[in-house]
Amino acid sequence: MSDILLGKLATEFKTVKAMVEVYCKYHHGTKGELCAECRELLEYAEVRLDRCPYGEDKPTCNKCPIHCYQPAPKEQMRLIMRYSGPRMLLRHPILAIRHLVHEKREVPEKPAPNASNRHRRMNK
Repeated sequence: MSDILLGKLATEFKTVKAMVEVYCKYHHGTKGELCAECRELLEYAEVRLDRCPYGEDKPTCNKCPIHCYQPAPKEQMRLIMRYSGPRMLLRHPILAIRHLVHEKREVPEKPAPNASNRHRRMNK
């Protein structure tokens, strides 16, 4: 689990982590631990979630108007989600259903620059 994320962002990270684990196990033959490439991508995803300007109101990445991933990790994550998404209903049904419900929500207006970071710093 993430050490830096709280609330809804921690749940989103848990979902991303589960998807990466499903993908890594099948494509890289790992058992228990992630390969170095997938672990690095997961660490990148954690930082991106922590720095999301939407904060707790973050929409799902595919609906987000702010594209915070660099092109290479974005493509890698797209492949992981495309493979793992359908398999999540069997392996992690609660996380999968939560993600699908979250995906149906309206995308909030773009936050002011650094608004969520300022809010997080004030609450620490």
